Amino acid sequence: MNVRPFVVCLAALAAACLPPTLVAQAGGNRVRGEIPAIQAKEFIGKEATVCGVVDGSRFAENAEGQPTFLFMAGNFPAHQFSARIWGRDRAEFDPPPDQLVGKLVCVTGEIRTANGRPEIVVRNKRNLAVK
Repeated sequence: MNVRPFVVCLAALAAACLPPTLVAQAGGNRVRGEIPAIQAKEFIGKEATVCGVVDGSRFAENAEGQPTFLFMAGNFPAHQFSARIWGRDRAEFDPPPDQLVGKLVCVTGEIRTANGRPEIVVRNKRNLAVK
């Protein structure tokens, strides 16, 4: 019996099961893999892919920049994470971002803070995936 493929498989499985904090440490400024929206606050300043169910959205058409917010891990104002899409970028998304409520989405970008909560500004459709 060849043991080598079994050892390689176990090593790959162990890496996939690491907690996100350990994976982030291994990746420098880029978090490898997906992190749940509720844990995004642990990765402020890192490039990451954050995933969660969109619990609510808001198109602030009268606000400066006309942002659309996707709230995850809770709905506004109790959300734990948000994705922001500026009005100038909104037309690139199909379906429109405010129609993603109830769907599992992943957004990729730098995690920053806005109003004390983690947020990623999504600049194009390549950085938002509906699962």
